[in-house]
Amino acid sequence: MEEAKEDLNHRIAKRVRELRAGQNLSLDALAGKSGVSRSMISLIERGESSPTAVVLDKLAAALGVTLPSLFDSANAAVPDSPVARRARQPQWRDPASGYVRRNVSPQGAPQPMQITEVEFPAGARVAFEATRGRRVHQQIWVLEGTMDITVGKERHRLQQGDCLAMVLDSPAMFHNPVRKAARYAVVIASEMPSRR
Repeated sequence: MEEAKEDLNHRIAKRVRELRAGQNLSLDALAGKSGVSRSMISLIERGESSPTAVVLDKLAAALGVTLPSLFDSANAAVPDSPVARRARQPQWRDPASGYVRRNVSPQGAPQPMQITEVEFPAGARVAFEATRGRRVHQQIWVLEGTMDITVGKERHRLQQGDCLAMVLDSPAMFHNPVRKAARYAVVIASEMPSRR
């Protein structure tokens, strides 16, 4: 398991470096856009840090991509297959909250949506501050358990089977208010990048 964690940290490191270089951003420029310190970005890009979901979300927003995109391999622009086999779907644990996310969608698929499955521990809480430069739509479908999701100032209690549609344009808080883990699917749809 430690080896898989190490591999995923290196995959994140390569993606952040690749995206930053592709936009001709210096470490200082990305730090200014994201609110993440230059030294933390440097540690992430060297694979020497296990960044939290909040930090990764800030970097993704500053780089103009969705959070699941940071878990794609560096050559994800060319899909290996239109099928993402369960055994090859990258899985990552947030070191701060313990929530586990698994990217379900095939990497590099030329589609405007991504699917992620999340296992959210009892009592855990994660607050995302980042907003995007382009419209990103997200739906949360609760498969098991209960989740409280606050978008801006509006709180929604979701039970098994409930689905919340939201736009990632304001702060969002995810909280599991009960003593049982929750599991939910996230579907993210964003504008397709223009090909030049």
